[in-house]
Amino acid sequence: MSDLPDQHKQALATRAGPGGVIGKTALAALLQEQRGRDLSGHTPLALAPNSPEALSKIMAYCYQHDLAMVPQGGNSGLVGGQIPHGEILISLRRMRAVRAASVENFTLTIEAGATLWEAQQEAEKINLLFPISIGSEGSCQIGGNIATNAGGVNVLHYGNMREQVLGLEVILPDGTIWNGLNRLRKNNSGYDLKQIFIGAEGTLGIISAAVLRLYPRPKTKTTFYTSTASVEKALALMTMIRAVPCGALTSFELISDAAERLTVANIPAAQKPLSHQAPFYVLGEISGEDEALIQQFLEPALAQALKTKLIEDATIAQTERHRCRLWTLRHEISAAMRPEGAAFKGDIAVPVAAVPDFLRMTEKAVRQICPKARIIAFGHLGDGNIHYDIIRPEGTALDHLAPLRDQLEEAVLDCVETFQGSFAAEHGIGLFKRAQMLKRKDAVTMAMMRRLKKTFDPKGLMNPGRIF
Repeated sequence: MSDLPDQHKQALATRAGPGGVIGKTALAALLQEQRGRDLSGHTPLALAPNSPEALSKIMAYCYQHDLAMVPQGGNSGLVGGQIPHGEILISLRRMRAVRAASVENFTLTIEAGATLWEAQQEAEKINLLFPISIGSEGSCQIGGNIATNAGGVNVLHYGNMREQVLGLEVILPDGTIWNGLNRLRKNNSGYDLKQIFIGAEGTLGIISAAVLRLYPRPKTKTTFYTSTASVEKALALMTMIRAVPCGALTSFELISDAAERLTVANIPAAQKPLSHQAPFYVLGEISGEDEALIQQFLEPALAQALKTKLIEDATIAQTERHRCRLWTLRHEISAAMRPEGAAFKGDIAVPVAAVPDFLRMTEKAVRQICPKARIIAFGHLGDGNIHYDIIRPEGTALDHLAPLRDQLEEAVLDCVETFQGSFAAEHGIGLFKRAQMLKRKDAVTMAMMRRLKKTFDPKGLMNPGRIF
């Protein structure tokens, strides 16, 4: 829709309620994709309802008049799924109420527009933990986290967003409110319908609230950073650390030497923590109840790893400031790449044991296309999710890789397929990965997904063109 008749605008504005229409000044930021790719959206009307009832009225009207809708959370998505291209934009930013927090039940019931950071803070108020943690947690919203099945740095121990959701409230395309706000750990009374909407990227309905699973809050976190000669040795270190009987290994992040050097060069707050230069580094974190006990077991474990050459050097954070400095090296890698111009950015997953062979095979394939390209490989080694990014050779133009992006993507994803991995690990499909979805998903799976889409959204009004 390039335009929208005034009667529709007025009717929808009435249903959105006071303050429910987003003005042009505030709208501009909602139409730009966060990575700065050539994706500038447009919409005839942007709405921000402040309750599920108002959202229901908006969607019922759109359904009646065949008006397509794009839901948007914090606009931190990385595959373009939240940017409207002529559809009505529906922002969840004003739906952020905390409905209930239960220390006895270990649950938090919260509306979809609350940020991930706000959910974490609500859990902390009752001395519990909501474990999902990602770089954009100050701006990304719970609804978007669920719609994309967000992952992050704690998946190794706690799992993806899917594992954290006990129940959902969803507004279906025709405006029907489905109350599936289950708070039970055991409920085997038919199909688990919430699972259909988790990871569906707003193509089947709009999530308006969720019951989130909370956990005991660890009293301490011990962070360590090591250098290692190979990914095989990093995996052996992970096996060793997981056997240490003093806490849970909650994070185990792989950082390539190229990723560390780029971050230190481009991010003023980033500092190289080890004097030793190595092909790879590992940033790990153990959560537990007794810091002294963790140190008691971790220090000998790292000493043994040094003795057996699993690692070349290591440091353990002694203060919160030191811990934050170590995490800067991981969290700021993507920001460090922005000054480098056009790049291929891959969010892939392969079986954990296959990561070393995958990285070797993929580097060889990339070098055949662009011999001097800089490969920035990093990510969640503990669950096999690698962010495989490629930037221009040093000294070349900012757009040097732009003509090669499609060729590089095919080469990387062909390697992923060799190891029976996934071309979309935690960022979703959106607009950018539709072609790969059609190419790399089998016909039976695609047919089943299309039948689900037709069942829940027979008019095709929900986030059209995304995923399919």
